[in-house]
Amino acid sequence: MNVFSLSGPGVRAGGRLWNCTVCRNQTAAGVARIGQRYNTRPFTSRTYQSNGGKKGQREGPRKALLWASTGTGTIGATFLAFSDDIKTGIDATERTTRVATALAVCINDYRTTLNTRETTSDEKEKDELLKACHQRCADRTLKVLEKNGGIYIKLGQHLSAMNYLLPSEWTTTFLPLQDKCPVSSFESIQDMFKKDTGEDLWFYFSEFADQPIGAASLAQVHIATMKDTGRKVAVKVQHPELEAWAPLDLATTRFTFSTLKRFFPEYDLEWLSSEMDVSLPKELNFVEEADNARRMKEHFAKLPELPLIIPEVLWAKKRILVMACEPGKRPDDLEYLDANGIDRDEVSSTFGRIFNEMIFGDGAPLHCDPHGGNIAIRKNDSRRRFGRGPNFDIILYDHGLYRDIPLPLRRSYAKMWLAVIDGDVPRMKKYAYEVAGIEEKDFPLFASAITGRDYSIVSKQGSILQTRTSDEQQNMSGALQEGLIVDLVQLLSRVPRIILLILKTNDLTRSLDENLQTRQGPIRNFMILARYCARTVFYEKLEEIRATGSLIWPANALRMFAAWLSFARVELKLEAFELYLGVKRMLGMQSTEFGSSPLQT
Repeated sequence: MNVFSLSGPGVRAGGRLWNCTVCRNQTAAGVARIGQRYNTRPFTSRTYQSNGGKKGQREGPRKALLWASTGTGTIGATFLAFSDDIKTGIDATERTTRVATALAVCINDYRTTLNTRETTSDEKEKDELLKACHQRCADRTLKVLEKNGGIYIKLGQHLSAMNYLLPSEWTTTFLPLQDKCPVSSFESIQDMFKKDTGEDLWFYFSEFADQPIGAASLAQVHIATMKDTGRKVAVKVQHPELEAWAPLDLATTRFTFSTLKRFFPEYDLEWLSSEMDVSLPKELNFVEEADNARRMKEHFAKLPELPLIIPEVLWAKKRILVMACEPGKRPDDLEYLDANGIDRDEVSSTFGRIFNEMIFGDGAPLHCDPHGGNIAIRKNDSRRRFGRGPNFDIILYDHGLYRDIPLPLRRSYAKMWLAVIDGDVPRMKKYAYEVAGIEEKDFPLFASAITGRDYSIVSKQGSILQTRTSDEQQNMSGALQEGLIVDLVQLLSRVPRIILLILKTNDLTRSLDENLQTRQGPIRNFMILARYCARTVFYEKLEEIRATGSLIWPANALRMFAAWLSFARVELKLEAFELYLGVKRMLGMQSTEFGSSPLQT
C-alpha cells in the first residue's frame, strides 16, 4: 500500500499544497511559458494535408490510439509467445488491451477537451470542461486498475496520495483502492505453500484461519498456530498470481508513463515507474523483508526508551513470512487511545523520534512505507516510571521497502533542515544543492516542497515554527492553480530517488500526526527534528576534531566544547518546550507557537 506523496516535516491542510507567493512571483515568466505549452503544443492535435491539398482529419487522436495499442499489444504478444499456458497468454493479452484502450481514449479525451478550451472564452466553462475530462479519465482508469488488480491496485494507491501533483478528481476517485484490496482464496494459499516449501500447509500449522485478518495489494495476513510449539503467529502470504503477472505489469506501467510523457512532456512521471521497477521486486521477496525486520529490531534494541516493537521473524520463504503475532489498534483509532489514557501528543512525539532515528541514526535502516495500515498501537504500562514515559507500544509492520541513507547525505540533510528552521536562506541553498542538486532557479519551489509552507515564511528566521495561517494556505493554493505544478513535476523527476523516499516517509509521518488530531501544532515535531539534526552535526564535528589529534589537546578541547555547547542549546530548548507542553496539558490549555529564535549549530 505504498503512496508517493512527498514533503518534509511541514503541515498539511486538506490537499497537499506545495507552492508559494514568492515562488509564483519569481517564476512568473516560467508560468507564462507553462501556460503556453499547456494550452498548445503538447495537447493540441496536429493536422495534415491530404493529397488534394486540403486539411484532413486530425492526426493526434489516431496517432495516440496507434501508439498505445501497438506498444501494449507488442508487450502482450511477447508474453503470449513465451507462455506455455494458452489461457495465461490470453489473459495477458486482455490485461494489456485494457490498459492500451484506456490510455488511448484518455489521451484523445484530453487533447479534444484542451482544444475545445482554446475556443472558449468563458473561464468558468473552461474549468468545468477540464474537470469533467479529469473525472471521465479517472473513472475509466479506475475500472482498469480494479479489473487487472495486483500491481495496478498498488499503482492506484500511489496515485491516490499524489494530491500535490494530480487533480482532485483523480486522487479522490482512486481513494477506494486504499481499502479495496484483493483477497486470495484459501485453496490458492495452500497450493502456494506446497509449491514453495514442498510440504502441505498443515505440516507447519495445527490451526490456520481460512480468512485473512488483513489484505493489501501484494499480500494478506492470516492468524495461525505453530504445530511444533503451539505458538500463535501471523503468516504473511503473497497473492499467488503476482509472481506470474509482475514482469508484464511492470512493463506495461513503464510503457504507459513513457507514452504519457511523449504526448504531455511537461508531466514526466516516468520516475514513478522507475521507482516501482526498483522497489517492487524487493517488496515481493519476503526473505529480504525478513532481513530488514531483523536489522530494524537489532537497531532499536539499543534504544529501549523508544517503545518500538518489530515482530520477531520465525522463518521466511520468498512468498511466505511467519512472524510473531503482535496485535494492536490503528494509530487513528482515537476512541481507543482516549479510552486507554494514551496521550495523543505523546504518540505524535514518539513517532517523530522513531522516524528521525531511522533517518539520522548511525547505521539505522529507513522504513519507507509508514502509513496507518503498517503501524499499530497498544497499551503497555510497564514502560512508565513515576508518571513519565510512554504507556504504549508502537508496532511496525511490513518491512519490504527499506533504504540505507549514505552518511554524507545524512549529514547534508541534517544541515539543510537546521538552515530551514533558522530561516537561513544561503545555508538552505548550499545544502539543498548537496542533498538533491537543486539549482538557484529551483530553490524557492524546492523549499516550499519539502516544508509544505509558503517560501515567504520559509525564508524568515523562525517563521516555520509557527502554525500556518489561512492567508498562507490561500496564497499557496493560488500559486498551484497558476501552473507551478508543472515545474514541480519536472523538479521531482530530477531529484535523487533516495530523497524522494525520505520525503515520502516524512510526509506519511506528518499524515499520521494529523490523524491523531494533536493539540501542539508543528512546533514540537520541528524541535524533535532539530535535536536529531544537531546531534548529527555534532558527531560530524567530533569526527573532524579527532582527525586533527587528541581531544584533550587544548585547541581541540576548546573546539569540542564549542560544538557541544551548540548541540546542548538545542537539547535544552527542546527539554524546556517539553516541560512547557506538560504544564499546558495539566492546565487544559491549547498549544501555540513557541519562540522564534534560531537553532544554528
